[in-house]
Amino acid sequence: MKLFDNIKSGIDKISVDSLKDKVEAIKETMPKKDKAEKKPEKAAEKAPDKKEEIPEGHIKCPSCGNIIEKRALGHLKICPKCAKLFRMNARDRIRAIADKDSFEEFDVNMESKNPLNFPDYTAKIKSTQEKTGLKDAIKTGKCTIEGRPCVIAVMDSGFMMASLGSVVGEKLTRAFEYATEHKMAVIVFTCSGGARMQEGIISLMQMAKVSAAVAKHSQAGLLYVTVLTDPTYGGVTASYAMLGDIILSEPKAAIGFAGRRVIEGTIKQKLPDEFQTAEFLLEHGFIDSIVEREMLPEVLSRILKLHNIKKAGEM
Repeated sequence: MKLFDNIKSGIDKISVDSLKDKVEAIKETMPKKDKAEKKPEKAAEKAPDKKEEIPEGHIKCPSCGNIIEKRALGHLKICPKCAKLFRMNARDRIRAIADKDSFEEFDVNMESKNPLNFPDYTAKIKSTQEKTGLKDAIKTGKCTIEGRPCVIAVMDSGFMMASLGSVVGEKLTRAFEYATEHKMAVIVFTCSGGARMQEGIISLMQMAKVSAAVAKHSQAGLLYVTVLTDPTYGGVTASYAMLGDIILSEPKAAIGFAGRRVIEGTIKQKLPDEFQTAEFLLEHGFIDSIVEREMLPEVLSRILKLHNIKKAGEM
């Protein structure tokens, strides 16, 4: 009790006034805020950039930024300012590669069903068919290139990013089987975002099916040439795109399996800036040559000639 009384008496000696004096003294030692000081203004919100208006019949080059007339791209779809290669649809590609009126298409009316009853897939197919005029993401057939016959297949990125589905796989398989039966070379122009998710495992099975047809064609001693165009990704790269006896590519084509961000996130390393470009793959031995678009008919014809594929009528 005596201890408690001593503490109480000590507390009583400290008056309220003396506490106020000490608080005021402490305040005096603290830096004073300028009352006139204004609160920092919020950073002015950046006004959204006005969307650049592009005149009808013109297009903006994603490489050099120039706005050019679409017709100035020519039939090869090349920017006249910086030589950027625009993507070509299957019709334009065949027109640029095959001899005039020589292309005979296979399986013209083959189109995808909806094997997994994927929501809205049937409607998506129909709307894309109306937009592109294609039944699916590839055209196959036979033609001549500078007089030399071959089977040709051209993928079209305008149709669901040329995704590998049941129709693409079936048409390619039939093209290789036709070429094997008739002892013809095959040239495939690839482009794709990968397997078609709406068809699930059925799309993945196309990788094995086409690869098996390629193997039989090869066992028959016949020539297979692939031309990689922008972009070639996913299951297409992982299968028939890289099975060619000769693998060519257009300049600056994006080529790979998984995307750059996925790979960097997996290996926890920064990839080179030029990674997954045709030039990078050429340097590391994955492809045989990069060919300018305007030179492709001549180069392909020369390859056919070197492999003893004669012009029609030659002995």
